[in-house]
Amino acid sequence: MFCTYILYSKTFDRYYVGHCEDVAVRLQRHNAKQVFSTKTYAPWELVYTEVFSSRSEANRRELYIKGQKSRKYIEKLISGGTGSHVPI
Repeated sequence: MFCTYILYSKTFDRYYVGHCEDVAVRLQRHNAKQVFSTKTYAPWELVYTEVFSSRSEANRRELYIKGQKSRKYIEKLISGGTGSHVPI
């Protein structure tokens, strides 16, 4: 199983969207500052996940969320207030 996830840095009030196979291990890497694009903003907390059967589906969903370029969209998604899940 693969996962699209959203992390939140309370310290910097910032979101990060990614995908992976093991979200617990990935979160540890983010918080250990082993991920170049997120190390400046640690610590991170996991605030949202979606599970998919393939890496390509998880990647497609990640790109869709990032493509919205909208903090409002991400916050609505996290709160469960959006019905706009894109078919894969």
